[in-house]
Amino acid sequence: MTNATHPFDALMDITARPEVVFVRGAGSYLWDDNRNRYLDFVQGWAVNPLGHAPTVVAEALAAQAKRLLTPSPAFFNGPSLQLAKALVEQSCFDQVFFANSGAEANEGAIKLARKFGAKYKNGAHEIITFEGGFHGRTLATMSASGKKAFEPLFEPKVPGFPKAKLNDIESVRRLISASTVAVMLEPIQGEAGVWPATDEFLKELRALTQQRGLLLIVDEIQTGMGRTGKLFAYEHAGIEPDIMTLGKGIGGGVPLAALLATEHASCFDHGDQGGTFNGNPLMCAAGLAVLAQIGQPDFLKSVADTGLFLESELQRLSSRHGLGDIRGRGLLLALDLKMPIGAAIVAQAFAAGVLVNSPQPDTLRFIPALNVTREEILAMIDCLDTVLTKVGAARRVA
Repeated sequence: MTNATHPFDALMDITARPEVVFVRGAGSYLWDDNRNRYLDFVQGWAVNPLGHAPTVVAEALAAQAKRLLTPSPAFFNGPSLQLAKALVEQSCFDQVFFANSGAEANEGAIKLARKFGAKYKNGAHEIITFEGGFHGRTLATMSASGKKAFEPLFEPKVPGFPKAKLNDIESVRRLISASTVAVMLEPIQGEAGVWPATDEFLKELRALTQQRGLLLIVDEIQTGMGRTGKLFAYEHAGIEPDIMTLGKGIGGGVPLAALLATEHASCFDHGDQGGTFNGNPLMCAAGLAVLAQIGQPDFLKSVADTGLFLESELQRLSSRHGLGDIRGRGLLLALDLKMPIGAAIVAQAFAAGVLVNSPQPDTLRFIPALNVTREEILAMIDCLDTVLTKVGAARRVA
């Protein structure tokens, strides 16, 4: 038997982490156990829409924890009913199933679509997804994803997910067969490097799926809950999908996700779907607090305005350093570095007290709190300006 000798050794080694322990967060900032402060433009990969430790979420959790943690999903509870009603009222959907993670919500969407195919489409089960897509880390959601790094892992994969090309409606049309039941996509492919589906493509996709009697599933784990300047990203295109998944930001930092569907698509029978902690009142109380803040029109307008400011500052930064385009929408943006220097920039920014993310070697992604200030944006830009100047100088010497 081998005992861990270092405090970090007891955690399974599944990713490279800096040897820093974070102990406190507030808004756009984190502090480590050496009292170093970090300006956070990652926010747990879009998990904290109101920043770290928002008072409204902390108070909602504390109040609910004193009343009821969970009565079992076999019974109704107040917060889950209230949150489901609020989500239905602010979307085009009719029913909600709560889950604990985005992957679990997407797994539920896949199951719902396949149940729909079994009941109404002669057993059709294939779901067309997209190259570059990312839908989670369960076996089915990894199979649905179009991430190259997943291809050799955990074989055999779950079959039934042919891959189309984003923004290429003909590539979707070619894959449709008698076995097809749905099309599933992210309105913006975050993990692939922030590649948006165009509004025109989403409109074409909605028209095609309706014409062929297919379900349209939007994975809004990263884009939902105000991230793009609207409550849900599908609203930009003026379409109404059949199924939507939410995660990350809906809980404001706690594990909460949701599967939403129209009455037409809601076809689970009793026993088809469930989960021990799903819809528990503690997490749903946090979700209610988040939605009450984010769902306000003034808040969403501020996200759109702040996103435009961040985009303009990134464009200036790109021009100064000869970099590429800015992609994305609202406060989900990416800077094309045109070179595979993302990891080096992330590491140097971290050393300077700023957290940014590089989902692809030539890309920086920015997913700050939705209430990030312009002063915080300028501080991040100043840090990157310094880092890029050093990286440029080093490359010229090399």
